[in-house]
Amino acid sequence: MNQVVEIRVSYRYVKEHSWVVQGITGFLSAYFMEKPGFNLQRHFEELETGMHVWVCDIPPKMKVPTLLRRLKEDIPPCHYTQLATSPPGRPQFLIDSQETESAGS
Repeated sequence: MNQVVEIRVSYRYVKEHSWVVQGITGFLSAYFMEKPGFNLQRHFEELETGMHVWVCDIPPKMKVPTLLRRLKEDIPPCHYTQLATSPPGRPQFLIDSQETESAGS
């Protein structure tokens, strides 16, 4: 059974690199063609935070950090973190500018 996850991009990162929203959308669309079971459900801008959010279905054995490491090769320098969520909330991964970098990304 597929899992639903969110890939989020901070308002600050989008402001610094305005083309990155189109770049990520294109990357995820291409990833759909490459990885069976992966599906991009939708993309929206969260009005309260200014974040862009991509809601994706991923196959059970797929690792989101692997996808994000690959994405980092195609976009300006950044880091990503998994945000803390409470069940039954879906896992959320945030892409942000490097200046807020934390260990492990």
